[in-house]
Amino acid sequence: MTESSNVPAFEGIMVPMVTPLLSNGELDKKGVERVVKHLVNGGVQGIFILGTTGEAASLKPAIKKDLIEISCQVVDGKTPVFVGITHTSLEVSLKLAKTAKENGAVAVVAALPYYFALDQEDIFHYYIKLADQSPLPLFLYNFPVMTKSNIAPETAFKLANHANIIGLKDSSGNGVYFQKLIPIKKEHPEFSLLIGPEEMLAQAIFSGADGGVNGGANIFPSLYVKMFEAAKRLDFEKVEQIQSLILEISNGLYNCSPKSSSYLCGVKESMYFMGICEPHLASPLLPVSKSHKEEIIQNLEKILLKVKSV
Repeated sequence: MTESSNVPAFEGIMVPMVTPLLSNGELDKKGVERVVKHLVNGGVQGIFILGTTGEAASLKPAIKKDLIEISCQVVDGKTPVFVGITHTSLEVSLKLAKTAKENGAVAVVAALPYYFALDQEDIFHYYIKLADQSPLPLFLYNFPVMTKSNIAPETAFKLANHANIIGLKDSSGNGVYFQKLIPIKKEHPEFSLLIGPEEMLAQAIFSGADGGVNGGANIFPSLYVKMFEAAKRLDFEKVEQIQSLILEISNGLYNCSPKSSSYLCGVKESMYFMGICEPHLASPLLPVSKSHKEEIIQNLEKILLKVKSV
């Protein structure tokens, strides 16, 4: 295993981009173009495709390939593109990494293979093998609710020594866990630590995180960039103002329904209302009810007015 490189840490908002779909489940290619341009124009520092918000686990290989190609083509080097390669098969993950490399992505992101619960020895050796063979730098992705396995802080510390492992995205929602990762930055300042839950973005930045991978930035990219910048310069008044809006987005758009698809539906219905992409979800997820969709739009209209004043 090689020592970590001197590549500067990624900083800022890496948007976990939605995957625009047509009603028949195929990729909405025009929608992809609109979404990418919306994010680039919003000033985000990175675009992460084929993550959880991108419904990657439910997409067929042809859609993933087309999404990588179109996204990278539309970005045209203006913003770094990160590609999710999470899969239960190492070989499939590496094929995705190869496609990402061929199309100009800067790095790949991998959560742990799901289905079997893994111990820390399994996790360490899996990521080492993946990093050794990946043609692009690798971000670790900790999301124990989805994978049944947690990357322990001590395992993350050891993995940070690998030259091709450049960061970690944590979507555990566990603030204590994230605090235990921060000391990695002392030994490896070039190692990026990114927070998933947007409600925790400001606090994570105050603690030493490098940025966020926040779903709400699909709807309001510039708002989350402003939050990142305000937290970095310790502008507590601006942080408090934006934090209240982020909580309103979370409560008003993501949690209108008890269905498991509530978050994704909240993001996509909002983007549909704004004319950015279609609202369709990938099977097996079903949309929330008509009344819940109406509630999302009612809340969005109120939020839009407040976002304009930030």
